[in-house]
Amino acid sequence: MTTPTTTTKGRTLKGTVVATKMVDTCTVAVERYVKHPKYKKFLKRTSKFLVHDAGNTATVGDKVEITSVRPISKRKSFTLVTKK
Repeated sequence: MTTPTTTTKGRTLKGTVVATKMVDTCTVAVERYVKHPKYKKFLKRTSKFLVHDAGNTATVGDKVEITSVRPISKRKSFTLVTKK
């Protein structure tokens, strides 16, 4: 029997930092476009995620990339990957 290799699975999202008021946590807004089923118009939908940011490196307005990890707290299950 072989041992499984570790791979990075999960969601990777890009968004904008909208708040950095907590210790080691920032809030990231991720926008997506959804087509309306009846009117066929594209609508902008925004979701906000709490992201683990060790050392508070991100500032408001930064474009960041986040990835899903195991739950860190009740609402925080994403971590900061890159800051642009």
